[in-house]
Amino acid sequence: MPPTGRLGWPTAAALTFLAAASVLILEIAAGRLLAPYVGVSLTTYTGIIGAILAGIALGAWLGGRAADAFGPEALLGPTVVLGGCAAMASVPLVVVVGGLGIGDGPLAIVTLATIGFVLPATLLSAVAPMLVRATLVDLATSGSVVGRLSAVGTVGAISGTFVTGFILLGLVPTRPLIVAVGAVLVVIGLWLTWRLRRDRRRVAGLALGAVLLAGTALALPSPCATESAYYCIAIRIDDTEPDGRTLILDGLTHAYVDVADPSVLRFGYVRRFADAAGPTIDRLGGRFDALHIGGGGFTFPRSLDRAYPASTHTVLELDPVVLAVARAELDFAPSDRVEVVVGDARQSIERLPDAAYDVIAADAFGGLAVPWHLTTREFVAEMRRVLRPGGVL
Repeated sequence: MPPTGRLGWPTAAALTFLAAASVLILEIAAGRLLAPYVGVSLTTYTGIIGAILAGIALGAWLGGRAADAFGPEALLGPTVVLGGCAAMASVPLVVVVGGLGIGDGPLAIVTLATIGFVLPATLLSAVAPMLVRATLVDLATSGSVVGRLSAVGTVGAISGTFVTGFILLGLVPTRPLIVAVGAVLVVIGLWLTWRLRRDRRRVAGLALGAVLLAGTALALPSPCATESAYYCIAIRIDDTEPDGRTLILDGLTHAYVDVADPSVLRFGYVRRFADAAGPTIDRLGGRFDALHIGGGGFTFPRSLDRAYPASTHTVLELDPVVLAVARAELDFAPSDRVEVVVGDARQSIERLPDAAYDVIAADAFGGLAVPWHLTTREFVAEMRRVLRPGGVL
């Protein structure tokens, strides 16, 4: 079909920006949506990035071929609408498939990312070549048109990445964010369909399908009671012990707290912490200063504070929302003896004085592993620096 030039440059640029930004918003949000089922790790983000890139490549290829074969006017609006619907559908798809217990290895991660996000990435990436076809007026300016739209799409992708990672995920829960992105795409796609085709029946059908998908995505139960920039957070009440609370981060149990008796240490490794620290604490007559790397439920510092009122405790906790949840639901309260420093432990420990602590409890976990930058020679040197002679790590 011959070039039509039916869309002006401002409209084409805005749509290119929106489509590219939406793909990257979905890519960043995918990490949070998948976290309760496959955890958060470098492997998780590797699988997500690979799946999204596959969708981008497939969409660019299919979108170009479809635009040449059928013309962009018939395809642009419905493609944007379907991209928004596919974005909203990613929520129930991930919930259903992730809930089947498919594991947390590379195969499970790639499978879940593919099921949830390849389709919306494909549809939204098909928009760019359609817009090129709809914007071209003559072949003499084709290079400029492709170059400008390509640059605008890249700026959109950068904007979507920065705004989502730095702002949105700290303010908006993941599911409403994904549904909101899908809804914006649907509305714009419906407008585009009406503008280019004037087809009331098609617009009505697409709108109805989008509303049903949005309702399904928002109605499904979420494993997260609270979301932060780092974790999907939930508190489980012990069925056998009414005062027992378990802190769950990204689907993994991270701490057990008895709100009526902080001395209870349910997890075996925390009891081993107490066993290892015992001789040093006894030698100091119960007067000691402790550094806790990782807060979570603040189980160990609370237990030591209850048993040894002459002790002091400094806790390095990454996530302010975890601290807020501990205060609101786990009956934790910082005091003049228990201080919480919020921030990454790698940076926070550098601001602590030399030889200031008799006990260091390293209990920071991201998923199933200690964050890699807390396992390095440099971090161990920092722990050695703040530990007093005769102290215990």
